[in-house]
Amino acid sequence: MSDEGPERTSQGDEPQLTAAEVAERAGLSLDLTRRLFRTLGFAEHGDERAYTEADVAALRILGAAPGDEVVVPEVALNVTRGIGITMARLADWEVGELVQHVADAAPEDAEDPGAWVTARLGGHFEDLLVYAWRRHLAAAIARMEAVRALDDDPHTTDLSVGFADIVGFTALSNEASRERIGELVEVFEARCGDVIAREQGRLIKSMGDAVLYVNDDPMAAFTTAEGIINVIGRDPRMPDVRVGLATGGVVLRMGDVFGPPVNLAARLTQVARRNRIIVDHATADLLPADQVESRPLPARPVRGFGVVEPVAVRRA
Repeated sequence: MSDEGPERTSQGDEPQLTAAEVAERAGLSLDLTRRLFRTLGFAEHGDERAYTEADVAALRILGAAPGDEVVVPEVALNVTRGIGITMARLADWEVGELVQHVADAAPEDAEDPGAWVTARLGGHFEDLLVYAWRRHLAAAIARMEAVRALDDDPHTTDLSVGFADIVGFTALSNEASRERIGELVEVFEARCGDVIAREQGRLIKSMGDAVLYVNDDPMAAFTTAEGIINVIGRDPRMPDVRVGLATGGVVLRMGDVFGPPVNLAARLTQVARRNRIIVDHATADLLPADQVESRPLPARPVRGFGVVEPVAVRRA
């Protein structure tokens, strides 16, 4: 585990155990213990006393999961990896958001402002984390049950995939200050997330200058694309955007989506004009003609797909 000082202070105890001692107390082999820590995204520390009883308790939970008749070892490790990746990003996000305010807010006699804010807000964050996880878990189960009701593979389903990216972000990031780039990315992600949620879609991931989202309904995916252009591209304080939409079968794994529609949606943004929506023919055919105007564009080569005839769409 890296950066023991702040990490251990936030957990309320100091490292006293080696990895071998954690393994012995958790009833696991040293190799499996180290593998589980790596799967969670924690750095190894050899024979250093870098671990606590909290690590022992966590390893007991992880060690028991593969023995469950439902959770086979591969599933347990994949879930563990997802937890590690998600929590690492969340922690970085929280600290990055708070660090600029902590030094000013902490009392003068606070030796460690980070520990002070963790003690003050950590419990609230944990409660919110569990609440949000339970709500999202219920929604994910409902989606899977809906797919199974159609006798389909629960990991594969038809969705409309949207990919929106900022025009000229590389050049912009070379010219603007770090503060400006950070503010721009934060506003872009927040506004896109709001629009996606409003149209009952799901934000799959954000890549700084781009977002990937999915929706069960092609028209809702189109309305989302319109909304992103309205709140980003039409704002004179923000850069322009391009949006690509593609519809078809995708694979749902590890909180992500994979498949030709995902790749095609991203490729279509490369041929889109600023603040315009480009879709594939599968999406265009599913959009109501009385609400959306479609205009086929000249066929052109698209990397990975050969020659493709994109379709420009706009509100009728």
